[in-house]
Amino acid sequence: MSYTNQYTPETLSRDELDQTAGPMVIEFGTNWCGFCQGAQADIRAAMDKHPDVRHVKVEDGKGRRLGRTFGVKLWPTLIFLRNGEEMARLVRPESSNNIEGALRKIQ
Repeated sequence: MSYTNQYTPETLSRDELDQTAGPMVIEFGTNWCGFCQGAQADIRAAMDKHPDVRHVKVEDGKGRRLGRTFGVKLWPTLIFLRNGEEMARLVRPESSNNIEGALRKIQ
């Protein structure tokens, strides 16, 4: 399954993400963020329909550089990459349909 449950501290660099092959969703947020928690059911529903898409949850916040390189300002922010190139972005997604539409752009 491609859905990732918990946000983790930065484990990938921007260079690594830019060189990633295939589809990937980077989700920026925190485990304690109410907006992030509220969006999880929709994110999971969409990701479950696309098990071949890698889903990485990155803990964001003060002193975290990766989110700044993507210009993240609000959580959750989902960055949809194909072969390291940003193809779509959703900030505080409101439905699984919006997420699925962005997922189709990277497959």
